[in-house]
Amino acid sequence: MTSIADSTKSLGRNRRIARSTVTVMLAFAAAKLISLVQTLIIAQTFGVGSELDAYVAANRIPELIVILISGGALTHAFIPVFSGMLARGQPEAAWRLSSNLMNTIFALALLMSAAVFLFAPWLVRVLVAPGFDAQTAQNTIDMMRILLLSTIIFSVSGIFSGILNSHQHFLLPALAPIMFDVGILFGVLFLLPMFGVHGIAWGAVIGAALHFSVQLPGLARYKMRWRPELGLSNRQLWRVIWLMLPRIGGLGVFSLNFLVMNNIASRLGSGSVSALDWGWRLMQIPQTLIGTAMGIVIFPTLAALSEMDDLAGKRSAMSGALRFILVCSIPSAVALIVLGRPLISLLERGAFDASASALVYSTLSMFTLGLIVHAALEVIARSFYADKDTLTPLFAALAGALINFVGALVLSEVDLVDAAGFGNAVARSLPWLGLRIEIGNVSGLALANSLGVMFEVLSLLLILRRRWQGAHENELTRTLMKTLVASLIMAAVIVSADTLWLVALPERGLTMTLARLGCEGLLGLVAFALAAFALKMQEVSELHSMLRSSQ
Repeated sequence: MTSIADSTKSLGRNRRIARSTVTVMLAFAAAKLISLVQTLIIAQTFGVGSELDAYVAANRIPELIVILISGGALTHAFIPVFSGMLARGQPEAAWRLSSNLMNTIFALALLMSAAVFLFAPWLVRVLVAPGFDAQTAQNTIDMMRILLLSTIIFSVSGIFSGILNSHQHFLLPALAPIMFDVGILFGVLFLLPMFGVHGIAWGAVIGAALHFSVQLPGLARYKMRWRPELGLSNRQLWRVIWLMLPRIGGLGVFSLNFLVMNNIASRLGSGSVSALDWGWRLMQIPQTLIGTAMGIVIFPTLAALSEMDDLAGKRSAMSGALRFILVCSIPSAVALIVLGRPLISLLERGAFDASASALVYSTLSMFTLGLIVHAALEVIARSFYADKDTLTPLFAALAGALINFVGALVLSEVDLVDAAGFGNAVARSLPWLGLRIEIGNVSGLALANSLGVMFEVLSLLLILRRRWQGAHENELTRTLMKTLVASLIMAAVIVSADTLWLVALPERGLTMTLARLGCEGLLGLVAFALAAFALKMQEVSELHSMLRSSQ
């Protein structure tokens, strides 16, 4: 009877998770669609030149502040404590905690933003982008100061998301990034003509305000109470801060990696910083839809299971989430590499020419090698945070950062592919795909990042397996191997179809490229589904059933 009850409970939990994951994925997909429109306009206007380099570099420090104090660090420490208080029937204490934390974080963000505003010239010329010329550096300083306004707004808005997620309310926090992208799109469409690239920065400020505003109805629904006090005597506040500190260190290491890569890229010539950002942003599309969506949804469940000391439930929830990620991220990574070049060629207009496209594809390919582990990290790291362990992920992040740092220094200077003759071999064997990937310069920075995260994920998974007395590793290995085989079959079908397409229809252009991508993508999807059926991949049928149950 207990087994039947556990199975029923697990099925109900999976259906709820599936429903919430679909909601978050659809919202993220809408945000990415809006972001794609921005990308097309920005690409046509700036390509991968110095003006866009300035915007990307200007965003590094404000983004770092958001990530550290009001983004991942805060929510991962806040949600387990806040959810636990709600679960124990202590709503007044929970609201007092959220109020105290909100006021404290806002004051901290204000002080940090003021300091960055004052020291922006030194930060840009010494730390962020020492290789920029005088005009590009000044543009970076000006936009950094504008973007600090969005940092202050996000310091509160990030806590709003944590409160709503703790109540198992995912819709409004998922809509918030859409509103942020709407604000940036407004800046791209209407402010670029007046302010140039600075219009994107002002659009980001508008987007932050929309991100804040769209979550207010949800807070009203749950009758949020706010008090004008810091509450420095609140023990639960200090508990959250204590849990935040290692996570701040881990996220700081992650952001420092990008500052290092940004620093190196600024010395590699005009467009290198932009190409690095383009590659990262394109890889983040499937990573966000798959890994981040699942991580956001599974985290409150893992935190609740941890609060109840349900070890079997945690293993089941974590393993199911990882299997979902494997089934979705592996074919996505393979498809990005195989179809990435014609996909990026869609951006080729205006200032974004064929050389820019080749540079971005080279970087994207190296980031894509880490897509699977980046997505898996969203769930594996949260498994530790659910147990209120923020130190272990920090140590793993430090080790990964060391690999990233050394790799960035080596791979940005040494073209290993040409040294081995591999790049030329690929170019000769698959010339129709344009798959010559040169590991060196800016693409080497992307590869170093993928290698660092790969080590981080594997080490965390091994530790988690020991702590949780298993991680359903046999199921995970089976899913991994079958998905790899199905994805390789998919790639072979796409490559064959692409060869025939270019022989029969050698014409290029926007319409033909869209038709080419659509046909080959559809054939690849069908091939993957048939291969999954032949390999008896139960995860695909389970995923289909869960998605149907979410409707």
